[in-house]
Amino acid sequence: MTKSKLKWGIMGCAGIAKRAMIPGLHLSELNEVAAIASRNVDNAKKTAEELDIPVAYGSYEELLADSSIDVVYIPLPNHLHREWAIRAAEAGKHILCEKPLALTASEAAEMEEAAAKAGVLLSEAFMYRYHPRYDLIKKLIDSGEIGEVRGIRSAFTFNNAGHKENVRYRKEWGGGSIYDVGCYPINAARLLLGKEPEAVTVQALFSPEHDHVDMMASGLVEFEGAVSLTFDCGMWAAFRNPLEVLGTEGVIEVPSAFVTNELGSGNFFVSNKGERREIEVPHVNAYTAQADHLARAIQGETPLQFGGADAVKNMKVVDACLQSAHERTRIVL
Repeated sequence: MTKSKLKWGIMGCAGIAKRAMIPGLHLSELNEVAAIASRNVDNAKKTAEELDIPVAYGSYEELLADSSIDVVYIPLPNHLHREWAIRAAEAGKHILCEKPLALTASEAAEMEEAAAKAGVLLSEAFMYRYHPRYDLIKKLIDSGEIGEVRGIRSAFTFNNAGHKENVRYRKEWGGGSIYDVGCYPINAARLLLGKEPEAVTVQALFSPEHDHVDMMASGLVEFEGAVSLTFDCGMWAAFRNPLEVLGTEGVIEVPSAFVTNELGSGNFFVSNKGERREIEVPHVNAYTAQADHLARAIQGETPLQFGGADAVKNMKVVDACLQSAHERTRIVL
């Protein structure tokens, strides 16, 4: 007998929800979008009509009161993640919350605790890691294809600096490039190395034009064994999102490490013994894959690969990066 699809409620009409997450859910065979909520009911109704969502609510409370909703997706501004994730957990809803999970590791820990107490699953929305190429990359590293890993280099930058009304440029709302895109290279290094960092050092450009948030940051994240991630992130620079894993015998290069919108954009390259080959990866919608993994975990078919505990660990590194950038010093974790 075919299982019924999990019903999702979308909390807010953020661009990431409309542009990526909702279309990804529409492609899923395990999930469906049942409702969307906004503090502006007209905005909710407009989005619902545009994206074929059956129910529109004029408040987040109404969404959480809907007993038919199994999972809540939270793409709200960063400073609202903690409150609404906890309220969703208390309402008995499973939660997929946009990155960064919270403003601090302590907030993330509160969210994890609330989910555990309520018996619901909580996951941070790093969609890139559900793309099958990351399993391939990890297997190549673990097999010794590139020898011993000596370092990881990554970046995630874009230029949106002209839109000063954007929520990314509100300091009290959790604005800034480390929160918005720097968390990706940090997360990827932790994923690929299977370890937690020992220390971080970060330099950042804080812009008075943008409420003094970090518009550009460059960092060194130290792991055991003298292996480091060197990264940069920014919201006032040309777009790019590469990742490179350097080994003693070869290199893995991922030209578009976190964004895979087009056919072929998920491919990556391996260089070894003077030969460079392209690894072709079938096109996969990472947002669909992310939702499907959570659905299988909710149904008890598989353990949740990345739960609240992982998000807390990532936030500890983000906290340290922000502290280092403000204090201009090395922070030991």
